[in-house]
Amino acid sequence: MKKLASLCAALAVLTTAGAALAAGAAEAHETAVIVAGLDTVGKIAFAAALAIGLGTLGTAIGQGLSIVSALSGIARNPETAGVIRVNMIIGLALIESLCIYSLVVALILIYAIPYSEAISKIIGG
Repeated sequence: MKKLASLCAALAVLTTAGAALAAGAAEAHETAVIVAGLDTVGKIAFAAALAIGLGTLGTAIGQGLSIVSALSGIARNPETAGVIRVNMIIGLALIESLCIYSLVVALILIYAIPYSEAISKIIGG
């Protein structure tokens, strides 16, 4: 089970990194400004992909483990199925909020960072 989780983690990181590098390479070709293999937009795309990839991976593992624990608890004591189910659903909602936080971080990286200089000029910084 641990080998499978490690394999899934490595696959998710490599997939998101590959997609981010491909996006970064396309932008680097257009702008022709490359710093250490990636331009600024490529680095932002890589960071956003990494935030989504790792955030989703962590929450998926957490949700899987919580469901396994809840089902084994229900199998051992079927009378408490209602209480365990309610607590599991509340826990899953809290775990899913972490995935949404990683989405927010990725959206901030994609949309706010490239315009940070313009925003600072508008605010007067």
